[in-house]
Amino acid sequence: MTTQELLAHSSRYIMNTYRRFPIVLVRGEGPWVWDSEGKEYLDFVAGIAVCSLGHSHPAVTAAIRKQAETLTHVSNLYHIEPQIRVAECLVEHSFADKAFFCNSGAEANEAAIKLARKYGNEMMDGNRYEIITMENSFHGRTLTTVTATGQKKFQLGFEPLPEGFRYVPFNDIAAVEKAITEKTCAVMVEPIQAEGGILVPDDDYLRRLRNLCDDRGILLIFDEVQVGMGRTGTLFAYEQSGIQPDIMTLAKALGNGFPVGAMLATDAAAAAFVPGNHASTFGGNPLGMAAAMATLDTILTGGVLDNCKAVGAYFFDRLRELKGAHDIITDVRGRGLIVGVELSIPGDAIVSMAMENGVLINCTNGNILRFVPPLIITRDHVDRVIEVLDEVMRLT
Repeated sequence: MTTQELLAHSSRYIMNTYRRFPIVLVRGEGPWVWDSEGKEYLDFVAGIAVCSLGHSHPAVTAAIRKQAETLTHVSNLYHIEPQIRVAECLVEHSFADKAFFCNSGAEANEAAIKLARKYGNEMMDGNRYEIITMENSFHGRTLTTVTATGQKKFQLGFEPLPEGFRYVPFNDIAAVEKAITEKTCAVMVEPIQAEGGILVPDDDYLRRLRNLCDDRGILLIFDEVQVGMGRTGTLFAYEQSGIQPDIMTLAKALGNGFPVGAMLATDAAAAAFVPGNHASTFGGNPLGMAAAMATLDTILTGGVLDNCKAVGAYFFDRLRELKGAHDIITDVRGRGLIVGVELSIPGDAIVSMAMENGVLINCTNGNILRFVPPLIITRDHVDRVIEVLDEVMRLT
């Protein structure tokens, strides 16, 4: 089919849940993708922080191919060898003692919410089920995770929403302390608010949250679905805070494009789950675990984290130069290779014009350009993006 025919069929047969750009991407390699007409794009979206090793990474591709030839799926009624290896790797490189596998970030956060409630209701004093989350947060699209999300625009039309969530401003310890009641079981927070506009908290914010949770005897949950797996320059974003959560969620880059989610927890928190409490048919299946193991191996041994820090610092320097040349840029923020550029104007037109010039970027929250490229990008790739942005901004 021609591109126009593909677009027409997409409109005819696929539910209208995305405002899609009028291109059809058909192939990818490293940080590059090509559309159905053969046009090349430098991809600084990476599936929204998913393809951190780039598209069709040879190690991940080989692992999926080998596993597909061996065993694609069995039930979690049985032990699964690749799942055991991924769980061991995640535990040995994190605060956690146990792992639970699923298929997406929303599922991982759903599992974390269930675990926290189960812990609160059975292992704390009294009936404790409320979770404090942050305004402007994003935790997923299931009914429960969209309720945990502190943004009304994602909740409209889905009322009545499940009870049990209280919202406070991000980066405000006093507000969290005030919101804690005898029903509170946990605080849930993104170490960096991604969908909310790449908002980085004060350096001591997560530490003070940890201390507050310890003082009040409640759990601390980190949602690292978008900022984990090397995105900030360390395997997990929490490592840069000097403290550890009780529960952490992962997804997106964990499988480098293969749908994989995980919830990690300490033994104390994980003990609240017993057989029959929670499950996932496809969670931790051999194919997904093969992709995850290859991804983890490459991030941990392939110089990816060092590259993220070095190229990320270079990207920030170039963006600050760009800010000096264009008054519409009001802020540059982020960490590693999760970067936000705040504009004084809506960002959609800049995204579209960049795409026309062969660069894929994203806009979130209306006026924040979000850059979450593969962690393998080079300075040359950064220079190309800056060149296009400079050209596009001169035309706005």
